Amino acid sequence: MTSGRVNPQFRLEDQGIEGLGNVHYNLMEPALIEAAVKRGEGTLGKGGAFLVTTGKFTGRSPKDKHVVRTDSVIDTIWWENNAAMSPEGFDTLYADMLEHMKGRDFYVQDLVGGADPAYAINVRMVTELAWHALFNRHMLRRPTRETLGGYEADFTIINCPSFKADPARHDCRSDTVIALNFDKKLILVANTEYAGENKKSVFTLLNYLLPEKGVMPMHCSANHAVGNPVDTAIFFGLSGTGKTTLSADPARILIGDDEHGWSDRGTFNFEGGCYAKTINLSPEAEPEIYATTEKFGTVIENMVYDPETFDLDFADSSLTENMRCAYPLEYISNASENAMGGHPKNIILLTCDAYGVLPPISRLTPAQAMYHFLSGFTSKTPGTERGVVEPEPTFSTCFGAPFMPRRPEAYGKLLQEKIAQHGATCWLVNTGWTGGAFGTGSRMPIKATRALLTAALEGSLNEAEFRKDENFGFEVPVAVPGVDTQLLDPRQTWADKDAYDAQAKKLVQMFSDNFEQYVPYIDDDVKAVAIG
Repeated sequence: MTSGRVNPQFRLEDQGIEGLGNVHYNLMEPALIEAAVKRGEGTLGKGGAFLVTTGKFTGRSPKDKHVVRTDSVIDTIWWENNAAMSPEGFDTLYADMLEHMKGRDFYVQDLVGGADPAYAINVRMVTELAWHALFNRHMLRRPTRETLGGYEADFTIINCPSFKADPARHDCRSDTVIALNFDKKLILVANTEYAGENKKSVFTLLNYLLPEKGVMPMHCSANHAVGNPVDTAIFFGLSGTGKTTLSADPARILIGDDEHGWSDRGTFNFEGGCYAKTINLSPEAEPEIYATTEKFGTVIENMVYDPETFDLDFADSSLTENMRCAYPLEYISNASENAMGGHPKNIILLTCDAYGVLPPISRLTPAQAMYHFLSGFTSKTPGTERGVVEPEPTFSTCFGAPFMPRRPEAYGKLLQEKIAQHGATCWLVNTGWTGGAFGTGSRMPIKATRALLTAALEGSLNEAEFRKDENFGFEVPVAVPGVDTQLLDPRQTWADKDAYDAQAKKLVQMFSDNFEQYVPYIDDDVKAVAIG
């Protein structure tokens, strides 16, 4: 049996996927929520939000992500970062998964990745869980009902949490697997209910396809000035660094909170929604995001709630620190209608420094921007990946290594060329610790970060007096209205200045050691930054 709106020329049977139970095509939000409740997948919460837990997996499983090693991609994949899977292993995995799927109900959503039609791809999402289909409708872009009749998928993603892979049989690492086959235009996800694997699979896909078209794929949020898309800002950063929070500025138009492309036409969102962390979310600090947690269809992931009142507990991280809400972009009142902007005027690199060394904001030269982009220094925040229970300092190149199928230099070169062509002021913003490292210091005050960013985006910060940082050589403002001057010099926030110096020396050496891998591939001006 099938239900929902479907192009009869493009059913699952036409893809060789046969023998399933009921297949539901392109159901809309009310029907998906109704199905998910009936199936016991979760609970209807306040305002019609859907409350769900994801079981064992409350974060991504990057070590279980594989790329099929075919002739067409063998010379372009960054194999040191992407685990290989043999074509034979993938074929067996696919056949075994299809056999497992027989007789089971599935939900199909025909969606789009990319707001710019010149670079968009059609992605068919086939999910075992109804609420995953709801999540995918939020996170990807939805074709109009009228255009679904002519829809043809460029890639298909099949997500089957009830299937467990066999490492020996399927050439993978564990019984959890995310396998990308670029030749067969197919991605398989098994044995994880964490919905983020769906959207990050599409992001990884676009990260491979778009550079060949001269488009820079970016793990960033983006916004632009009201009435002026030319004044666009992008915010690079890993989960937990503030991409969603800082781009949701009520004084600017939100383009998107996580994944974007930069083409010769400007900036465009890959997605149709937002996936915001909700730990300690408050109506005072983030009113727009907070309000989405009681809106119809918002997916609330892994949050503790009162079983009688359904009030959410934003402070209880007993399930995971990585509790989240997923909602369509239009739930933010100042969201862009077309999810597109101009060429970035300001580029912000967000880092969460658990060492407490970096200033809250620094101005970078283009060469310094390349150095810090390729370095991708930050701290993994608890819960975003399996096993992370406290901030872990790490270098994640391009601020998104788990999603980068190509070598980092491919993205770095693209970004370098676009900065040179269009011009942009680059900033490094530390949303991590001040007054000491994690465990001693405190998190950077959000009000100070917002004040510094406002000054940077409005242009007034460029008129400030700057000093040269002794450790990294970038420029740091000496004084900014509304910001504690001491905060701008992290050494002054430490009670033990010798301890700060030792910590700074340690961090500089970590940067240097990590960057050695890129030295053979970079330009002389970036090499000069690395050497110091």
